[in-house]
Amino acid sequence: MADEKQESPAKKVLSREEFADLQEKCAAEMSADKALREDSLDVLMRADEHRWIHQTTWLGEPILNLPQDLFALQEIIYRTKPEYIIEVGVAWGGSLLFYSTLMEVLGGGEIIGIDIFIPDDLKQRLGSYGSLSERIHLLSASSVEESTLEKVKEIIGDSRKTMILLDSHHTHEHVLKELTLYSELVGKGYYLICGDTIVDDIPEQAHRQRPWGPGNNPKTALKEFLADNNRFEVDKKLENKLLFTCNPEGYLVCTRD
Repeated sequence: MADEKQESPAKKVLSREEFADLQEKCAAEMSADKALREDSLDVLMRADEHRWIHQTTWLGEPILNLPQDLFALQEIIYRTKPEYIIEVGVAWGGSLLFYSTLMEVLGGGEIIGIDIFIPDDLKQRLGSYGSLSERIHLLSASSVEESTLEKVKEIIGDSRKTMILLDSHHTHEHVLKELTLYSELVGKGYYLICGDTIVDDIPEQAHRQRPWGPGNNPKTALKEFLADNNRFEVDKKLENKLLFTCNPEGYLVCTRD
């Protein structure tokens, strides 16, 4: 008997635009899945007992952030191509190297890292990456001092093509001051990211003892800031894609100069 060949139906190949539309639709549906979001928060809290968000590195230096959030930042940097990236809260410095690597590839400008304490050995390591290091400015100072803001302005000049990341002391009062001070440096179409807004969603003192918690954290500061500032709005399309994020409602895009 002759073999009978059954032809499979032709596979539809999506255009790039159709693929993007499908992804946006699926992301919105995922974000609307309340049970899934609750499960993801539970995973984050349980994994935090094992310091999950501290496990990522870039060029050997720790980044205290989730890979999912790093990819979101990469997308923002690619789309907006900022001239300057300003990060408040340096920690181990891996994130500064991450931003500098992207700026090196995309032809961007300089990175400014601000922290009240930047150890000498960290400065030495961050200074050992050739052209990547040349882009990085370190400011050992309080982020909310006017003198610190003036030093930042000396570096960026009149540019408002900036991306700001706030990830230092997470009390309501401190973050609100940072939001008020640094938001003026962001121009239309560029981003202000308020880090660790997830603190408001985690039971008080769930794992590590901190001077912040539910009711006193970056998200509460962000809500007060947005109530009085009409230049920024949450990028929901971006957030919809992030099932795991430390910055829920924290990705703000400037919508007017």
